Amino acid sequence: MLLPDKAGLAQLLRRYRTWEQLVLQEPHNPLRRRRLDDVAYTLCVLMGHRTAHDAIRAAETYLGRGPRGDRKLQAPGILRTRRHNSSRKERT
Repeated sequence: MLLPDKAGLAQLLRRYRTWEQLVLQEPHNPLRRRRLDDVAYTLCVLMGHRTAHDAIRAAETYLGRGPRGDRKLQAPGILRTRRHNSSRKERT
């Protein structure tokens, strides 16, 4: 299975969250609902899932995030790597 570009997927998730909030503000607006449905469909196709919920969860997992952009799982490894690399450069 081909995997989507992480930057593009992150942007698509942000777009989904934006339209989701707009639909919550104005639930009977057909244009907002259509835009949310379009973004949800694109996420489903990219992630290979049938429902928007499953596609969003898969996208967040692929990006190394928990629900709603939580990066607790990813952050400690990044910080350790950065500290480790910077200390090596100082020694050399």
